[in-house]
Amino acid sequence: MRIADTGPMDPSVATIMTASVVTVTSDTTVDRMRQLFDAEGFHHLIVCERGRVVGVVSDRDLLRHLSPWAGTMGETRSDAATLKKRAHQVMSRGLVSTTPGQSISEAIALMLDARVSCLPVLDEKGGCAGIVTWRDILSWTAGRLEDERPRDAA
Repeated sequence: MRIADTGPMDPSVATIMTASVVTVTSDTTVDRMRQLFDAEGFHHLIVCERGRVVGVVSDRDLLRHLSPWAGTMGETRSDAATLKKRAHQVMSRGLVSTTPGQSISEAIALMLDARVSCLPVLDEKGGCAGIVTWRDILSWTAGRLEDERPRDAA
């Protein structure tokens, strides 16, 4: 899908991305990632190895691999084992990413084409510069719509 570039009204991803991102390594356990999601209230963790982004774990990825009985009174050994899985076992590997200089419209098109809910923002060395999510896109869009709304003459 191609979204029309709106020129100066189409700023770069850097203007809407979240720069302070929580990252994990490929060996981080599902239990630890669950704790991070619960404590921080976000929906994506960026997986990094040797300073480079290698994948993304969403809260949905985690839920697909986590037993609903883990950590409860009804927990079995196999339920408990789901907490010991590692990020590399549950992460999305087909990395779809962007750069700080890419336009927001290009990032939107990329997210729609790849059917992803976030894009890691990579620096020139493949490290994590930030993240842009569908929520960031919606907030930016809502701001543009508000700016374009006609004002009542007073």
